[in-house]
Formats: sequence, structure tokens, C-alpha cells
Amino acid sequence: MSKHKIPPAYGGQAVVEGVMFGGKHNYVTAIRRTDGSIDFFKLPRKHNPKLNRVKKIPFIRGIAAIIEASANGTKHLNFSSERYGLDPSEDETLKEEKKASGLSMYLSLAVIGVLSFLFSKFVFTLVPVFLAELTRPVFPSDTAQIAVESLFKLILLLGYIYFLSMTPLIKRVFQYHGAEHKVINCYEQNLPITVENVQNQSRLHYRCGSSFILFTIIVGMFVYLLVPTDPLWLRVIDRVALIPVVLGISFEVLQLTNKVRDIPGLKCLGYPGLWLQLLTTKEPKDDQVEVAIESFNELLRLEERAEQKEQPSHNVI
Repeated sequence: MSKHKIPPAYGGQAVVEGVMFGGKHNYVTAIRRTDGSIDFFKLPRKHNPKLNRVKKIPFIRGIAAIIEASANGTKHLNFSSERYGLDPSEDETLKEEKKASGLSMYLSLAVIGVLSFLFSKFVFTLVPVFLAELTRPVFPSDTAQIAVESLFKLILLLGYIYFLSMTPLIKRVFQYHGAEHKVINCYEQNLPITVENVQNQSRLHYRCGSSFILFTIIVGMFVYLLVPTDPLWLRVIDRVALIPVVLGISFEVLQLTNKVRDIPGLKCLGYPGLWLQLLTTKEPKDDQVEVAIESFNELLRLEERAEQKEQPSHNVI
């Protein structure tokens, strides 16, 4: 059967009790409410001509894609957190009160999110540098120091993901993450998107953001070989300054591994990212797959409608 390649603009992410999918024109999030119903959150994709031009420039487009994905992902995460907690049987007054209190909570979460991001960048970028420096008596060469630093990054990343996956909430998010991948894989195989067909698909995908995170460690190891490692303070500055460079190259590597995934001998380039997804995804239940399917089908409907509007009219006046 010929495979139908999904456009690069199609992607997704897991949210609280649901899945978000994004296309060329729209974003759609579907979540399972506490009463078992499915609720939707839909947003048109804003097109910025300047940003679109930037997104065509190799290595730089990765930074733009990350910023855009983070901004949109936050909106849909907020929606899922807010709507999931609302009881449909509550009257409108109670709902509004809950939303109002939720707004202040999300503002607090936004501040916490920024601080968490800065902390995580410090932990995963700088702490390994200092840990590697402690091993210099045993591994004195610059190459060995970079290798040890990368090893510490990998250990911290795997440990962080593992402990996150032990919490009930994140475990369910990882299940929805698996459902998202299964739906995409089913679509790419040009199969009818049913629960049975989706469940038969792999929960791993070459274009996943989890793979991107791992590639930043691998790419960083090679980039750091090109810059001085002494003294220590200069190494710290280099690591921070090179974050955009590492992110940009890693994005291109991610795109490359997706393009060659069907080529024997080359598809193994994406294996490290797939192995990491064994931690960041879990096998979903049927009801979770149903939510992912509803989200994706709604996106396809909106995308088709948007494409029809873009087509020139052939009416004779």
C-alpha cells in the first residue's frame, strides 16, 4: 500500500486528558471531560509573513518553530487544565467563578513556568559542565570532558523523565502522547482512522519533540568540540551562547531523520530518538485513542474547509 506522507505542518502534543493537533491553518484540542464527554478548543493559525520567511531559512527556522510551538502549546495546555476541571452540571455562575479563580492560577503557573524553564536550562546545560570538571583528574583531555559532560546530560534527562512518568497525571499525559503518535502513524499509512487501526500502530514517531531533545545532547557534543573548553568560566559562557546554534542544528537533524526513515541503512539515524520515546510515551487505552481521533478528525475538517476558501472562484459574473 502506498504511504501518504503527512505534511510537515501537521503535528501535535499531549495535554491534560487530551490531545492537540495543529495543521497549516488551524489548531484543535480535544479533551475528555469528567462526565465522559469530549470538549474541543479550536484556534486559527496566525500567519506572520516575516515569521513565515524566517521559517524557510535552514537552521534558523528551528528556533522559530520552537517558539511558535511553545506559545501555542501553552494556550492549549491552559484550556485542557481549565476545562477538564469544570463539571458540566454546574450552573454558569459557578463556572465563571471557577474560570476567574483559574485565571489567577494560570498567571501563577506562567511565572512558575518561566522560572522552571530557566532552572531546567541551568540544570541540563550548566550542571553537567561542573560535574564533568570534577572528573578532569581522570579525564583530562578536552574531548573526554565533552563526552563526560554529554553523558551527565543524558543521565539527568533520563532520570528526570523517569521520575515524571511515575506520577499518575504525567503517566496519563504520556498515554495521550502515545495516542497522538498512533493517530499520526495511522494517517500516514493511509488507513481508516478507527480505534482498532490506530491501536495497531506504533506509539513512536520520528518527528517527535522527545527525539529533538535527545538530538540536542548529541549535536551539542560535536558543536562543543569546535570551541575552547578552558578556562571553566569560558566554557560556561560558550554553553549558554551556543544554545540557539545547537537547537537550530538539532531541528535540521530531526527533519532529516524523518525524511530518511523509510530508507534501509539510514532509518537507524532516528533510533536514538525513538528509544527515548519509550519513556515519554505509554500505550493508550481505547477511550484515550477516541479523544485523539476526534481531535484529528476535527482538524482535518477545518483544514479542508480552509483549503476550499483559498481556492480561486471560477464563477462567471
